[in-house]
Amino acid sequence: MKVIIAGAGGTGCFAALLLARAGHEVTVLERDRLRVRQDVETAAIAAFRAAAPQIVQPHIIMARARELLLQRLPDVYQGLLDAGVQEAPLHTQMPPSLPDKDPRPGDDQLTQLLTRRSTIDLVLLRAVAAEPGVTLRAGVKVTGLLTAPAAPENPADPAPPHVVGVATDQGDLHADITIDATGRRSAIDDWLTAIGAARTDLKHAECGLAYYSRHYRIREGAALPGSPLQRMVMALDEFMAGIWPADNGAVQLGIVPLAADHRFRAARDPAVFTRVLNSVPAFKAWLDVLDPITGVFPMGGLHNTLRRLVTDQVPAATGLHAIGDTVCTTNPTLARGLALALTGAADLVDVLDKHPDDPRFRALALDHLVTEHVEPFYVEQALVDGARLGQMRHLIFGDPAPEPQQANSGRVSYAEVRAAMPFDPVAFRGFWKVMGMMATPEEVYTDPEVVARTRAVLAARRGATPPTAQPSREELAAALAG
Repeated sequence: MKVIIAGAGGTGCFAALLLARAGHEVTVLERDRLRVRQDVETAAIAAFRAAAPQIVQPHIIMARARELLLQRLPDVYQGLLDAGVQEAPLHTQMPPSLPDKDPRPGDDQLTQLLTRRSTIDLVLLRAVAAEPGVTLRAGVKVTGLLTAPAAPENPADPAPPHVVGVATDQGDLHADITIDATGRRSAIDDWLTAIGAARTDLKHAECGLAYYSRHYRIREGAALPGSPLQRMVMALDEFMAGIWPADNGAVQLGIVPLAADHRFRAARDPAVFTRVLNSVPAFKAWLDVLDPITGVFPMGGLHNTLRRLVTDQVPAATGLHAIGDTVCTTNPTLARGLALALTGAADLVDVLDKHPDDPRFRALALDHLVTEHVEPFYVEQALVDGARLGQMRHLIFGDPAPEPQQANSGRVSYAEVRAAMPFDPVAFRGFWKVMGMMATPEEVYTDPEVVARTRAVLAARRGATPPTAQPSREELAAALAG
């Protein structure tokens, strides 16, 4: 089949490679003038794009994405390693407090890959440029959809429009399948409205956070305060802070406050950014051995979103599919975007293989896989963010305290498993299975062993865990001043 993909980000590149290797003829259209850079560091310098500000924010390849790369794109996986991306086996994420650090069956499937997003994109673009069956056209903007008449199964029931390609600022292009991989700013609803189709069903759940990040490099010969492979994200009273090791000695540090907390706008200033992180002892120890290699990158305006192209078993249009951030965006702090993108691309290829001649059934089958593979993680993220935002607003702005969660005898929550995981090997692995998308939240949170061990740890440690070392409100205000 002839396939057009709108968008040459990670999602579009994943899909292009998988589709071409399944025998399809693929054209990828990208509005920005992307170029395959000479090397990793040149790619990092040129990474920022106004249309995709997330590219320069911290990234990580979680377990589900790694497994799919190994299974579906092993050459890309090797290309990432050759470019300096680091494997981080599960044992590298074990805290000192974990009493049993012995390996267990399945641990190898929970390995992560540590990298900057620019390195991922460089490797993917190289692979796409070398792939027979893929044509990449940069500097081409999709402006709408092309349609052809579709015969309804029931003459009394009008069929949805059937998409047969795209209109662009450089002319019309026809295809059997059109894929929207343009991301969270997709114009898909405008395109659908213009052809007389129904809009997509789009759900929002507040993320409510702003992001400030900066890239560093480990100083040569420095004595490190911890493992160079351990990701650390701390939920403090008035903001979150994190450290994400990356490729080739690079490290990404981030400050994540409420978007409504305008005090943190000062963190765009590198000096302020440094003072805020220096106010947290765990991060000060890392700043002492890191040298900055970029300025501070701000990002805001994000929401958790879930988009469905099928409503009440009726596709908005046939011949048109969406994957990646066009379908679902989640809070970047849990780093699920790449896994969701690659999952969507793999599901798309599988559905096209099984149902090559039935556009309506393809649309329904892909929507079913969104329910199965994507929606559980959107729902969990919305719940986690809602609880976190409520608590932060209470502490910062004096909003009413959030209602305590209702106890459920057969289920634990993300917050409970996260609190227990540093002290119990079963809770620890349950936490990383959910984080890595190797199991759904429901599968882990209702697992009898995870429930029992989590509850036992929390009961035994009630009142025993010392508070996290963090700045007082006055110390934070002083760090943000100026």
